[in-house]
Amino acid sequence: MNLLRTTLYSFPPPPPRTRTKPLQIICVGLPRSGTESLSLALTHLGYTTYHGWDIVFDDPRYTERWARLAERKYSDAPHGGAIQITAHEFDVLLGHCDAVIDTAAALFTPEIIAAYPGAKVILNTRKDVDAWHRSAIKTLVEEGEDQWVIWFLRLWTADMYWLWRLYFTFGYPGLFGGGTAREGLERCGKRVYLEHGWMVRGMVERERLLEWNVEDGWGELCEFLGKEVPDVPFPKANDPAAFRQHVQDLVQPRIKKGLINFALTVTSVGAGMAAVVLGKQLLELLPGFV
Repeated sequence: MNLLRTTLYSFPPPPPRTRTKPLQIICVGLPRSGTESLSLALTHLGYTTYHGWDIVFDDPRYTERWARLAERKYSDAPHGGAIQITAHEFDVLLGHCDAVIDTAAALFTPEIIAAYPGAKVILNTRKDVDAWHRSAIKTLVEEGEDQWVIWFLRLWTADMYWLWRLYFTFGYPGLFGGGTAREGLERCGKRVYLEHGWMVRGMVERERLLEWNVEDGWGELCEFLGKEVPDVPFPKANDPAAFRQHVQDLVQPRIKKGLINFALTVTSVGAGMAAVVLGKQLLELLPGFV
């Protein structure tokens, strides 16, 4: 299976990204915990952020590396046990950024905190865990894992294959302790959400940690980071319709690519089968001409 996967889907190794400035901020809150608003705020404050959705935008060679890290962590420890991932391994993917947020940090929280002991940690949360749970099921499952078209087309384009493998084969099922993202979220999503926060509080010393939610706005965030409070409203980016449109914009080109590859394969296989049938008929006719 590994040989087939390598043959059909693997990319050449990506050029390693070089870290030219320290990783300063690790935002470890789970997806749908104000991550988009926080990412926009950090960008406004002058940080170069790497958001979980940047993996979708990124060169697929880096996506494959993320997927292989998720497999390494969650295939051997399906309920989120920590492994060792070095700063060098993360820098290959994140070396151009000084802040990381959402999936890229949430899937590897203990590993990335340990890898960068000098970075400040933000535990971004939502006050209403039930609201988070509903949002996570809707966006991660109903608009992600449940999309059978994407599930099918992942077999026909390598970048979709690695994205699916990262998020829905290993990442979210492993993070939430289920055979699928839906099973894990429905059965123990709220418990994992709470335990994730307890783990972070146990790992990070108080002066290095900020617990924050979108309602807190600029104040505590800027104080924690040593920044002046901007004279602009805090970014709001939790519109479900806008989120869906954003996902569609990201995934649509890959769906088209998968459809084209599928059509070409079917056409090729059909032509091959037609040639076999025609050849067989010719062979059956051949004795009459001998």
